Amino acid sequence: MSALVLLGIAIIAFVIAYKVYGGFLVKHLDLDDSRKTPAHTMKDGVDYVPAKAPVLLGHHFASIAGAAPIIGPVTAAVFGWIPAFLWIVLGSIFIGAVHDFSSIVASIRHKGKSIGIIIDHTMGKSGKTLFNIFAWLTLVLIIAVFANIVANTFVAVPEAGTASMLFIVIAIVYGFTVYRNNFPVIIGTIVGVALLLLSIWFGIKFPLVLSFNQWITILMIYVIVASIAPVWILLQPRDYLNSFLLYGMMAGAIIGLFFYNPTIQLTGFGGFKTNLGYMFPVLFVTIACGAISGFHSLVASGTTAKQIDKETDARIIGYGGMLIEGTLATVALITAAMLTKGDYAAAIGNGGPVALFSTGVGSFLEKISIPHSVGTTFTSLVVSAFALTTLDTATRLGRYIFQEFFERDSANGSVAKNLGTNPYVATIVTVVASGLLALSNWQAIWPIFGSANQLLAAVALLTVSVWLAKIGKNNKFTLYPMIFMFSVTLTALAQLSYKNLTLADAKLSNYVLGGFGVALFILAIVLIIFAIKTLKKAHEEHKEFSV
Repeated sequence: MSALVLLGIAIIAFVIAYKVYGGFLVKHLDLDDSRKTPAHTMKDGVDYVPAKAPVLLGHHFASIAGAAPIIGPVTAAVFGWIPAFLWIVLGSIFIGAVHDFSSIVASIRHKGKSIGIIIDHTMGKSGKTLFNIFAWLTLVLIIAVFANIVANTFVAVPEAGTASMLFIVIAIVYGFTVYRNNFPVIIGTIVGVALLLLSIWFGIKFPLVLSFNQWITILMIYVIVASIAPVWILLQPRDYLNSFLLYGMMAGAIIGLFFYNPTIQLTGFGGFKTNLGYMFPVLFVTIACGAISGFHSLVASGTTAKQIDKETDARIIGYGGMLIEGTLATVALITAAMLTKGDYAAAIGNGGPVALFSTGVGSFLEKISIPHSVGTTFTSLVVSAFALTTLDTATRLGRYIFQEFFERDSANGSVAKNLGTNPYVATIVTVVASGLLALSNWQAIWPIFGSANQLLAAVALLTVSVWLAKIGKNNKFTLYPMIFMFSVTLTALAQLSYKNLTLADAKLSNYVLGGFGVALFILAIVLIIFAIKTLKKAHEEHKEFSV
């Protein structure tokens, strides 16, 4: 079968879903542009900064995409392309996009605060405290796994290291010229993208060769600075400009795919049990982005909601952004599915998922007159650039949540300052914990990361469901996905924790990862109990009111 059929089905399904189901959600979430968003009512020039929809979509998509929607589908292809494809498409439409969209809206209605603050308002301070611990532990895993992936990529492809460092300088210049000196956005964008392409050429000519530990050190220093700096200096401009590279790569890959027209050779169904484990729950946590990702809720409620210009922008940014990611995941799956079972196994074993994807996209780009080596290198650079984006966004979110955990109200109603709310302390503690874990092998971290990430998604859906119930709104479109995600992730965490803690040759990292799994499992169970009590109370209150 032609791979174009898969891509066509996915794109058509996503377009219809955006129009039909996206419209349904707009109605039930009661979006209204007459309401001023927190970006305007709480504008501070640092975190709360209104951004136009295309710019914010670029930041949001760059933050949520990263390398996960590539690594997950390529790795999960071992179960066969049919179950992986179905989970990507159906998961994106009915679970992932709903999760992202509703998280943004819920945050907007709570002054752009995180899911933790929303839990505080709906389930009380104890619920918020538990969630903040849960989310911070998950972010430590996210930062660790992406720091490890980025460092390994820069070691393997030193050209990516040079280009990525230059990307940062270009973004800072763009931020100052466009956001502070009112340089025309269109001209600035054209010049900025041209400089990005030039930096890729410069990276190919002058690769930056450093060791893995050196890159980990540099990355940790970088994310400390990036997570504290105002968003307009680096976060917004870099993600906006980088998004053009990702859009360009996706467009080039899709156009090239049409000319290449590869045939699906990988088996449709690889078995319920593989070397990764059982299809349920492993498939649903291995594709930790591309169908649904709890990290998206932290981006949505941590940075995106603070920059939404008007409420209806949440549809294209939240629901639309997830569907774009689903398209990227489909392309990633095709790069694996076009291989035979033997070639797929060899590619995974020798270069890993990112190398397999880059080689596949390089083959597509070759059909539109781009040399295979250039296309492969370009794709590797783009993937590493967005892994870096996810890395510093996660660090900023970790800083927010760490500070929120220690926030206490003073006598006059304001937030009392203490050591825990200091942004520098919050950032350094988060980065040090992540950096130490990042020295482990990424393959060891990924399963726990995937499970924790998807469990975070279930908790976010739980939070939105409780919020909707408390304000008397229909919550079935978040409630049913929540139940499914809890069943998947709690099963996965239990299995992975047991595996890490009972290995005959277990290392310290296995015990740490197993401990993470146990802690996250317990925290999730307690949060579920809090939520059930709150839902019952809300149901009784609305029942009494209706009588």
